[in-house]
Amino acid sequence: MAWRGSISKSMKELRILLCQSSPASAPARTFVEKNYKDLKSLNPKFPILIRECSGIQPQMWARYDMGVERCVNLDGLSEPQIVKALENLVKSGATGA
Repeated sequence: MAWRGSISKSMKELRILLCQSSPASAPARTFVEKNYKDLKSLNPKFPILIRECSGIQPQMWARYDMGVERCVNLDGLSEPQIVKALENLVKSGATGA
């Protein structure tokens, strides 16, 4: 899990969009509850934005250098799969892929 501490080195911003009450966003809410504090303590100046909107499909957006953005649709993913999706976004930013 060393990648957790390198988020700020490979990304410029992380946004998580979710619904406050929908069942589709439940794993994303669980992800935020379990991981936000740890991610923020390892990357204190890195912007991690949680955006709640009624009825929205859960998504994770990563912004990299030069305005490049990548989106992962979180609908249907479990909390461990969301962790893996974030890891993949961090690693792809570190390699510049």
